[in-house]
Amino acid sequence: PVFREREQKVLISESAPLDSHFPLEGASDADIGVNSLLTYVLSLNEHFVLKIIKKKDKSILPELVLRKLLDREETPEVNLLLMVIDGGKPELTGSVQIQIIILDVNDNAPEFDKPGYKAALFENVQNDTRVIQLNASDLDEGLNREISYGIRMISPVSEKCMFSINADTGEIRIYGKLDFEENNAYEIQVIAIDKGIPSMAGHSMVLVEVLDLNDNVPEVVITSLSLPVQEDAQVGTVIALISVSDRDSGANGQVTCSLTPHVPFKLVSTFKNYYSLVLDSALDRESKSDYQLVVTACDRGSPSLSTTAGVSVEVADVNDNAPAFAQPEYTVFVKENNPPGCHIFTVSARDADARENARVSYSLVERRVGERALSSYVSVHAESGKVYALQPLDHEELELLQFQVSARDAGVPPLGSNVTLQVFVLDENDNAPALLAPRAGSTGGAVTELVWRSVGAGHVVAKVRAVDADSGYNAWLSYELQPAAGSARSLFRVGLYNGEISTTRALDETDLPRQRLLVLVKDHGEPALTATATVLVSLVESNQSPKASSRALASAVGPEAALVDVNVYLIIAICAVSSLLVLTLLLYTALRCSVSPTEGACEPGKPRLVCSSAVGSWLYSQQRRQRVCSGEGAPKTDLMAFSPSLPPSREDCLNPSSEVSH
Repeated sequence: PVFREREQKVLISESAPLDSHFPLEGASDADIGVNSLLTYVLSLNEHFVLKIIKKKDKSILPELVLRKLLDREETPEVNLLLMVIDGGKPELTGSVQIQIIILDVNDNAPEFDKPGYKAALFENVQNDTRVIQLNASDLDEGLNREISYGIRMISPVSEKCMFSINADTGEIRIYGKLDFEENNAYEIQVIAIDKGIPSMAGHSMVLVEVLDLNDNVPEVVITSLSLPVQEDAQVGTVIALISVSDRDSGANGQVTCSLTPHVPFKLVSTFKNYYSLVLDSALDRESKSDYQLVVTACDRGSPSLSTTAGVSVEVADVNDNAPAFAQPEYTVFVKENNPPGCHIFTVSARDADARENARVSYSLVERRVGERALSSYVSVHAESGKVYALQPLDHEELELLQFQVSARDAGVPPLGSNVTLQVFVLDENDNAPALLAPRAGSTGGAVTELVWRSVGAGHVVAKVRAVDADSGYNAWLSYELQPAAGSARSLFRVGLYNGEISTTRALDETDLPRQRLLVLVKDHGEPALTATATVLVSLVESNQSPKASSRALASAVGPEAALVDVNVYLIIAICAVSSLLVLTLLLYTALRCSVSPTEGACEPGKPRLVCSSAVGSWLYSQQRRQRVCSGEGAPKTDLMAFSPSLPPSREDCLNPSSEVSH
């Protein structure tokens, strides 16, 4: 096997990542078959391994894979030997020299030969006087190694004196005139930038001292500021170090310091011409968030000269205030059958702290609502505080949903508070009236009534009973008589609110023996929902025997009704006993009404008579949580009473025919 070239050069950047692949030119073998099968072997090294790539034409191609990061400053070049061995007997080999040239990357910043420089000058030095010569070096090569010098910042800033630096040599010179009375020292931050892409920089500090003594006012230098100050900092905490100086001598150079009065700070003398600004009393950022302090330095000359220095002390917030709601409880009204995910309310809490300590997030205080978790009913947005109903609410299932929302700030540790939400689910007309199960003797869901032809006008022949699972107007039922085939509507009428079917006139022989009545039961919701009841009325002669009447009724309504005549006497006896019991209960209730006329809605276990006029009655809730029990159907959550402007008389209340309409 032979390589086309004796040496292969590979250029690799020193910033190449691990597992980078670098294809090499493979060898060729003039033999065929097994004799042309080639195996590559790479010389041992710490940076690369050899990987063989099989191509679709079954040829193989060697690749170098980087296993250790390169550093041109440490190893600028790597020489490898790639050997190839064929599969013949005896084996024949070939080799090629791999020269890997590491390309420089600007990964080394210029470095000064000293971390800091110091120079001392008298204030009377001439302009353009050399201050100091800086020297920086860069380990890279080419443009990455070329350095340009500059001044980043001069402290303190002086309008009368400036320093200049030669960008190529790093030489700093005076540009202007030094003034010891203005500044006795300068801190110059210098920077060395190479010309690589991207460029890198090194920094150093040059301290220039100005030497002189003269009659001057005291100077105040405030350093080592520990700002901002935490509002829970302990009394005695050091805020800043203050140094004072006077370039004079003797008593004129002796300086004392004082602080602006009426601030929670004080100056403590540590040693000569140095003071510590310490906390003297507790801080409260919510009361005052910053202080502008004035330090006054006075010498003991005659007359005394003084100078002042201002210090701005910002009070940093500490999470010492929990989020607060405007009120401890909110009442929310939501209509039932709301769309899932609808917004029902927004809670908002304010935190007197700042930044993260004032960033409030909201969450539900989880609890069980019946057998389900609260989070299955509602959710709250963590940032906005918007409360959403996750599913349609049902007034008949849940009238009041009471839960708590927690507000927590983002402080460490977090503080929080809770607010209670009372969500009342308002009723909508989503339940149609339900007819109570007909009594025994009805056929096919229709109620069959037997009426003597001798009855007069106003005789009650039947009563339609219905309930509505809704409440309020949505549960207020009214009854209407609908025309039906083969019926005489003018012969009967139905009570608008009590459902009682009565005759409008005396019966005669011309009336059909069998009447079919359709009663429409309608609530007062928007839109109104209805149900229909069928009442079969059979007219019998007054001189007809009960047994014959029963047989006539049986032939009219079917085999089931024929069983009535067998037990007619038993039914009459049961009805008599039941009537006596009902009469007793009504009398007892009437007596209770006369004794306690001002009692509220019926209490559990206490029956209550509700009086109605000829127009009817309207049931209204006296208290949301009271239950009104009725023997004609399931318990209702509302009792509503409607009557004309004049209250019913006591005789009406004692009338046994008065009934409670559902």
